[in-house]
Parts: sequence; C-alpha cells; structure tokens
Amino acid sequence: MRVLQSFPEGRATTNPYLLQLSRALAPSVEVFGFTWRRALTGRYDVFHVHWPEILLQGRTPGRALAKRMLFRLLLARLRLRRTAVVRTLHNVRSHEAAPRRDRRLLHAFDHRTTLWIRLNPFTPVPEGALERTIPHGDYRDWYSNRTSAAPISGRLLYFGLIRAYKGVDGLVETFRQFPGEVESSLRIVGAPQSNERAQRLLRAAAGDRRIELLLRHASDAELSDAIGAAELVVLPYAEMHNSGAALLALSLDRPVLVPTNAVTAALAGEVGPDWVLTYDGPLSAKVLADALDRVRRPRSAPDLTHRRWSVSASDHVEAYGRAVQAVRAR
Repeated sequence: MRVLQSFPEGRATTNPYLLQLSRALAPSVEVFGFTWRRALTGRYDVFHVHWPEILLQGRTPGRALAKRMLFRLLLARLRLRRTAVVRTLHNVRSHEAAPRRDRRLLHAFDHRTTLWIRLNPFTPVPEGALERTIPHGDYRDWYSNRTSAAPISGRLLYFGLIRAYKGVDGLVETFRQFPGEVESSLRIVGAPQSNERAQRLLRAAAGDRRIELLLRHASDAELSDAIGAAELVVLPYAEMHNSGAALLALSLDRPVLVPTNAVTAALAGEVGPDWVLTYDGPLSAKVLADALDRVRRPRSAPDLTHRRWSVSASDHVEAYGRAVQAVRAR
C-alpha cells in the first residue's frame, strides 16, 4: 500500500508526531511526504491528511491563490482516481480563521474524506462516517537519547506554539501574583503566533526576574532541557482537546497541569491523577501553589502503555485498509 502524507519531508519544524507516525508505518506501507507534484501526478492508494487548511496557506495573496488552484486540482484528482482519503482530527475545529472561499474548499474536502481518525473518543465525526479512534503516541523513543537533569524547585514551564486560546498571557499574569519570597520561576518556550502577541508577553513579564521568555521555535535539545528543568508543566488552554505538549511532558516524566474537561479527565484516568493534574475555573496563584505541592509527593511512573507507536502504526494500517476497501466497494 502506498500512502501519501499531507506534510513535507525534511523540515526541522515538522511536528515530531508526524515524523514518528511515518517511521512507525514504514515497515508496513510505503510512505511519501507531500509535494504538490507528487499529490497531482504520483501514484498512491491513500492520502492521509492532518491539517488540510495548511495546504491552502500562502505567504502572499498570489501564493494563496495558487494554492487554491492546486487544491481544486487535487480534489478533482482524488475524485477521478477514486483515491481513499483518511483524515486525522487533531482538533474539534481549526484554530486558524479561514476566508469564506477557503472554507468552501475545505468543506468539499471533508465530503471527499473516506475515513476519519480520532485521537480520543470525544472528538465528533460526521454522522454515519467511517471512523477509527487511535490515541496520540508518546515521545519516549524520540527523546530516548537525551537525559533529563533534576528539576529546579518551583520551576513552572509552558512550551509550544503561543496562540490566543492557549492562555499564556493569563499564566504570566497569574504567576506574577506569587509572593516574591516564594521559591518559584516561570519559563515560557515557544513561537508566538504574531509579533503583536510576542510584544504583549514581553510587556506582561517586564520587571519580574523570575520569568524567562524564549519566544521562538525551540530545538529538540532545548525542549528536552526545558522540560527536564521543570517541576511542573502548565498548559492553561481555554480549549483543551488533544495536546501533544501534554504527551511530550509525560513522556519525559514531568507532570502537567491542565483545565478539567472530559478529555483531560480521561487522560488522568489513563496515565495517573498524580501526573495529570486538573483544575476548574480560572487559573489562580492558589491553583499553581497547590499543584506544586502535589507533584512533590512520591509517585510511580506515568502509564503510557496505550501510547506505543507499534500499536498506533498497526491501527493506522488497518484504517488505511478499511478506507481502500470502502472506496472500491462504491
């Protein structure tokens, strides 16, 4: 079976989830990274898509127009060749505001989708659609050659892309309410969505020496060091559904603090409540202090047995087969 993934190969900023998926699949299927030439002229049985809106993005209006034209050609090619389309739903909805013309194209793409993969059982899929739930894999193998130092007492960490819904501004403001005599520090590591958001964070942290900002894409080594130094990883998302950051922290044996909802409650039940700490309502200094107190108690390692990539790869291959059979049956 030949599978075309929707992301290109060889980029330093490619999500490790995607790279680990490709590597885990390689022994069972032929996996190809995305290029427009390959998508429009290559031979493949399955097109596996993760964030289809990315295929429409261009840095200039001219490039965006060209992407739309290519996307329309791709839709026609998938229809004429009767290619199976598998879509992984990483979010309930896109975090990017798309123009109306792009939304129409994305709706047409949804209509062409053969099978939907959910990362958790709480993600909605179209009624009557073929679906498969395959949990997000861990990052233990990805960071297996790195050793973590002992955490710094009182060190809180946020890492990942910095977008409006992730609540990073609020985390900085809340942390500043910690009394100065309390042993604590906050580190923010990640690339802001815009220069305006970066400036807002710089202003929010100004004057507090306990707050350190690294506002750019971090390498694997930098992320490993930052997570290893943290006593607690804080992810105060306004909308928490699937979080690769939470799985990465847990893979490096660092507890996470996240808002309470059905998804995070299920993760706490799976991994262990001493590793996935949840809170109701707005984030507060008391919530942070209580969480730090909890993570200092003895606990066993987080249970990530259901997140092994060997199992995930097998489930993906089965999903691809179902999608190909469904297309042929039509």
